[in-house]
Amino acid sequence: MNMLSELLRAVLYGIVEGITEWLPVSSTGHLILLEELLPMQVSEAFWEMFLVVVQLGAILAVVVLFWDRIFPFSFSGKGPVIRRDVWGLWFRIFAACLPACVYAFLLDDMVEAYLYNYVTVAVMLILVGVAFLLCERYLAKRPQSVTDTAFISYRTALLIGAFQLIAAILPGTSRSGATIIGGLLLGLSRTCAAEFTFFLAIPVLAGGSLLKLLKFGFSFTAAEAMILAVGTAVSFAVSLLVIRFLLGYVRKKSFVPFAYYRIALGILVIGYFLVTG
Repeated sequence: MNMLSELLRAVLYGIVEGITEWLPVSSTGHLILLEELLPMQVSEAFWEMFLVVVQLGAILAVVVLFWDRIFPFSFSGKGPVIRRDVWGLWFRIFAACLPACVYAFLLDDMVEAYLYNYVTVAVMLILVGVAFLLCERYLAKRPQSVTDTAFISYRTALLIGAFQLIAAILPGTSRSGATIIGGLLLGLSRTCAAEFTFFLAIPVLAGGSLLKLLKFGFSFTAAEAMILAVGTAVSFAVSLLVIRFLLGYVRKKSFVPFAYYRIALGILVIGYFLVTG
């Protein structure tokens, strides 16, 4: 193993993760495609773990940026004070996580074995891109009734979690893309749907990362630990920038450009592998 080469790959993978985790273009799909073109010289078991655990950097970016919105306690001269509104938000987030929990324990390994490939990724890039276009056309005639995450109901949260499950099963869908589409169709504003997607990522991606670490074990080689640390750190730094960008973007513009990007990339991927395969 050429350590410098692998660290540079880890930086590249971290950049791709940090950008695509939050934009509705599928981080897992991009990482799978990148692995097809520029594979790491690591074991298959480590790669499968890296693909998930590198997301921890992206999660940490959400925690840092939204700390005041998600920390359930405040402090006064008399000690900690429970923030009931924040606890209410977390209960709705956990409700939205229930479908993903069922998936993680029942279907995770089977999905990885059969669906984590460029064909699935390319097809879902195109289909979800089309779904975004149809969604935007539908929303142009329908006002959004929920503009703050504090007003998301448990029913809506659970349904958004069901949309998220589609992304978990079909790589290339995009977790953020699926939950944003679900939120928009359920009456959330673009900003509200994006913010709830960020918050929902915390337990979902952290839980998925912990599960992968437990399956892999903690017996990293020094090289593996460095690769994972570099990729995670880079994804954290890039995510800070991308989350700020996306929140500013969705306040004024639609998701149509992301839809066209997905469709174009899906077609390009299929064409590439038909020519080279």
